[in-house]
Amino acid sequence: MPKKRPPRTEGERARHSTLARSSTDRAEGMGREPSTVVTYGSYLALEDLLTLQRPRSKPEHPDELLFIVVHQSSELWFKVLLRDLDTLATAFQKRDGGLALWQVQRINGMMRIVSAQLSSLALLPPQHFAQFRAHLGSSSGSQSVQFRAIEAASGLREKWFVDMLREQGRIPDAIQRWIDRPTLQDLFLDYLRMENVSLEQLYLGPGPSLSFFIADELLEYEMEFGQWRFKHAQLVERMLGPDTGGTGGSPGATMLHRTTSIRFFPKLAEVRAKFFKR
Repeated sequence: MPKKRPPRTEGERARHSTLARSSTDRAEGMGREPSTVVTYGSYLALEDLLTLQRPRSKPEHPDELLFIVVHQSSELWFKVLLRDLDTLATAFQKRDGGLALWQVQRINGMMRIVSAQLSSLALLPPQHFAQFRAHLGSSSGSQSVQFRAIEAASGLREKWFVDMLREQGRIPDAIQRWIDRPTLQDLFLDYLRMENVSLEQLYLGPGPSLSFFIADELLEYEMEFGQWRFKHAQLVERMLGPDTGGTGGSPGATMLHRTTSIRFFPKLAEVRAKFFKR
């Protein structure tokens, strides 16, 4: 017969009670109910997430899943980019150069990820895409509210851009809130004024300053964005051909190629030219 455990002493009961409270406090500190067991699947809501890829082709075309996942994952990255662009704008307003530099560097890293995953669409043969393209209906990447919000957040304010948005109906709040705010370039120039530094002074002195590196990363962001646009245009042209219209009635690759020359920080580029003019 196994021996019965002797009753806990008063000290053991106190220690057990303390450990139980500590476990509960840790659970509450992590923002969850103490009795809830959080697993990898439940934390990421995988049961819901993995049901959101819904090919429309019947029978299901094996390549439609790839097409959906690339675009859905892009939208998830867009969500993070918008949050970080918001943080970047706030950092400029609060005169926090260190946070601004770290934030734009992270934004650039995410832009490289978004651009890299787009390359996987090159693995979708045009004859395969043609077999399920009709199931996309009137949908088009140009309808992405988050992408348009990123463009607006980055500084796109031209009349053609606003007119294009209005053609699709009322401008969504997620885009309008950025149109109503200063551009990133204006926020950075305001930050420089608070630092009593001119654009020309960024390139003068014994060595690069914090503001110089921020300016350099902003131009890097503009370049990463341009490279994403160019890759997108090339992929569409590669898949559809140069004269085929896009889904949703868009002009296709023709329009995409025109957007590759858009600049978000023209003044940051123009000041560099002054050092080469005689």
